[in-house]
Amino acid sequence: MQQKPAQGLTRILNAAKYSYQGIRAAIVGEAAFREELIVCLILIPIALFADVTQIERLLLIGSLMMVLIVELLNSAIEAVVDRVGLEHHQLAGQAKDMGSAAVLLSILMSLYVWVDVFVF
Repeated sequence: MQQKPAQGLTRILNAAKYSYQGIRAAIVGEAAFREELIVCLILIPIALFADVTQIERLLLIGSLMMVLIVELLNSAIEAVVDRVGLEHHQLAGQAKDMGSAAVLLSILMSLYVWVDVFVF
C-alpha cells in the first residue's frame, strides 16, 4: 500500500528540512556557492544600512539572492548530469554550460544593480 503524502504542517516542516539539507549540501560541497555566500554576507549589511530608497535596497538584496538561487539551480543541474554519467556527452556539456551561463548573467545583473545604485 502506497503511503499518503504528508499534508499541512508536516509537509511544511518536511519541505523546510529538505531546503536546509540542500543549502547545507551547497555550503559543504560547492566552493562557488560558499564564495558567493560570503560576498552576500558582506554586502547585505551594507545594503541594509546604506542611505538608499526602499526600492533600491530591495533591488540590491534581491539581486544578491538571485545569484545564490541561480547557483543552487546550477549545482542541481550539475549533480543530476554527473549522476546520469561521467562520460562526455554533448548534451550534458551543454546543460552544464548553460547553468554556468545563468550564474554569470545573474552575477552581471547584480553587479549592474550595485553599480547603478551606488555610482550613478
